[in-house]
Amino acid sequence: MNLTAERVHEIVAAMRGRSVAVYGDVMLDEFVWGDVSRISPEAPVPVVDIRRESVRLGGAANVLANLRALGVRTALVGVVGADRAGERVRAELRDAGADAREENLITDVSRPTTLKTRIIAHNQLVVRADRERRAHVDGPVEERIVAALRRLLKESDALVVSDYDKGAVTPAVLGEVLPAAEAAGVPVLIDPKLRNFDAYRPATLVTPNHHEALRVTNSEDDTDEGMARAARAILERLGCGSVLITRGERGMMLLSEGGEPTYVPTAAREVYDVTGAGDTVIATLAAAVAAGATLVEASVLANHAAGVVVGKLGTATATTEELLASFPPDVPC
Repeated sequence: MNLTAERVHEIVAAMRGRSVAVYGDVMLDEFVWGDVSRISPEAPVPVVDIRRESVRLGGAANVLANLRALGVRTALVGVVGADRAGERVRAELRDAGADAREENLITDVSRPTTLKTRIIAHNQLVVRADRERRAHVDGPVEERIVAALRRLLKESDALVVSDYDKGAVTPAVLGEVLPAAEAAGVPVLIDPKLRNFDAYRPATLVTPNHHEALRVTNSEDDTDEGMARAARAILERLGCGSVLITRGERGMMLLSEGGEPTYVPTAAREVYDVTGAGDTVIATLAAAVAAGATLVEASVLANHAAGVVVGKLGTATATTEELLASFPPDVPC
């Protein structure tokens, strides 16, 4: 894995001007920050004195935010509700310089915008409350999603599917869009969930975490050899080009059809919060592939980008400058 600082700069520079389409479950991450100085007399739980609140794009929208932070042109196809959270998602997308038109970001009056509220005290998560509806979107919404993605594929260098199992990603849509992407020569990178697993075909790269890889292959062996067997089983099951298993503090393992596993050690110096790290990984992989990087090169870059965001609290992104700074100058990585 001989990735020089010069090559890193070359790939990152090439990301600018590339275009990546994102399809998936759009969320809004809400953070309530406060302090705890006492326990409630009503129940043995902490009382949080709220000091401030903030919101960030989450799920597929956070993938877009990560792509924008890397200088990539991008558009998002997903679903929001006719509610205040949906309006805030559109506003945040506009602030990020992204397209938030109704033809791409579809309003579904039958469901709420997925909203995750995290209450944090003294830099520790106290509780998370979710507002969501996980049933698959209906046929008319699926048709609008397919139409939007077909338009975007004509001008995209890669497609990311960010499946959070909240209902926007459906087998029917995947069955239309993934073959269309393959026919157009557009690489497809998928951050999967178990419910739709067998619908992820054809695909260039599928990126389960190690828990998902073990569950989908009915295994409990999380050793290097066990992960390699799981990756081979996934390759055979989906017929995809490559599988990248993310393994937390043990880094990543990449396996391509007909090849041997490549192990990428973690680049994280200090793990502060893993929220959104998977979004950063898939976004950086897509940006690098769109820029002409090999999958091994893209995996190393994604690993470094994840190392940046886990050192931050809350849903975060890795900027171009932070990504470049994570590589030592003139030293192969």
